[in-house]
Amino acid sequence: MSKARQFESLRLKHAATINDEALTEETEPDFELQYVDIGNVDSSGQIHEIATYLFETAPSRARRIVRDGDVIISTVRTYLQAIAPIQKPPANLIVSTGFAVVRAQPQTLDPEFCKYAMREPKFLAEVEKRSVGVSYPAINASDLASIRIPLPPLCEQRKIADYLDRETPRLDALLSAKERLLELLDEKRRAFTIRAVTRGLNPSARMEDSSQSWLGEIPPHWKLRRIACLFRERDQRGEPDLPLLEVSINTGVMLREFSEDRIETVAADFNSYKVARKGDIAFNKMRMWQGAVGVAPVDGLVSPDYTVAMTFGDSELLPEYAEFLFRTPSFGVECARHSNGIVWDRLRLYWDGFRDIRVPVPPLDEQKAIVAAIARERDRTAEFETALRQSITLLKERRAALITAAVTGALPIPA
Repeated sequence: MSKARQFESLRLKHAATINDEALTEETEPDFELQYVDIGNVDSSGQIHEIATYLFETAPSRARRIVRDGDVIISTVRTYLQAIAPIQKPPANLIVSTGFAVVRAQPQTLDPEFCKYAMREPKFLAEVEKRSVGVSYPAINASDLASIRIPLPPLCEQRKIADYLDRETPRLDALLSAKERLLELLDEKRRAFTIRAVTRGLNPSARMEDSSQSWLGEIPPHWKLRRIACLFRERDQRGEPDLPLLEVSINTGVMLREFSEDRIETVAADFNSYKVARKGDIAFNKMRMWQGAVGVAPVDGLVSPDYTVAMTFGDSELLPEYAEFLFRTPSFGVECARHSNGIVWDRLRLYWDGFRDIRVPVPPLDEQKAIVAAIARERDRTAEFETALRQSITLLKERRAALITAAVTGALPIPA
């Protein structure tokens, strides 16, 4: 076994070139290309869902040409660590101008070693440090090129790359298995919730057609009500001191976090923000069909472009039950049907469309039982999910530590 040693470092620009080739505007309009955008590369370096375009219809950022052995690294939203090696690509593979295409100089830098050197945590930290911007931090190619990478002799580079090619797939396979388990756990919870709010808790209960295509069959003792009979719109403003709320596709309605300087910048606009009282339903008009809806946990403010719905005093529908129902995929489809707009991802659900949707209304005691059962199901799996997420975090840290130790010379590599 080799002894641990400290490797010298070199600026990336002295060991590789960046953005060597690009399609020009003179490219034939019918040239067919396969396109990789930043969203197609995950944090583990895998490329997903390559799209096919003709040049004339391709996104304007589809310009960078890649070759076998290149490494692409996102220069925008750098915290996502969208970095991937290019291995045996088709001749027409093109990537976004949001990537920097790093091409190793073979006399100095081994391409296989390069893909690991650019995932070494110190390199990644330097990328983030040099990125500019808050919402979309970005680094330019020249700053990227100035970052140093460890650079052992070529023979050592190849040995390190071979070693990591053997060891990292084992960790990646374990990570994939655990992440898939998380997905299955989430799918199981979602399935339980969907069935509970649309069919009830008794799997053997008799069902009958609801006459609503999005809903299907429901227990015969459940009622159907127009939302207008259950909620009325709240358009109350002028309380700028209330806390800010945000509506998320993933988490529903929650308190919004702002730094002090950001609050001072936008505070003058808070008089126009809508008030959502604790227990109100709030939704994003443009994302309601995706599940951007929830119950306000406290009195707060939401965007003026959102909709706030309050229950009547003697409402037949619990807000907590309504939130679970409104976040189901089938209800999202019904919301899209009642929305305005032509382009799918620009649909807007206004109050007049929302109020006409018919929803199931179980007896109040049954709604309470359904909400409690969903909470128990989530509590039952929460401990296991937490342990699983911690295990994934530790595996990622172990993988990063292994790469760091190998590429910096801290880890002796077997001969």
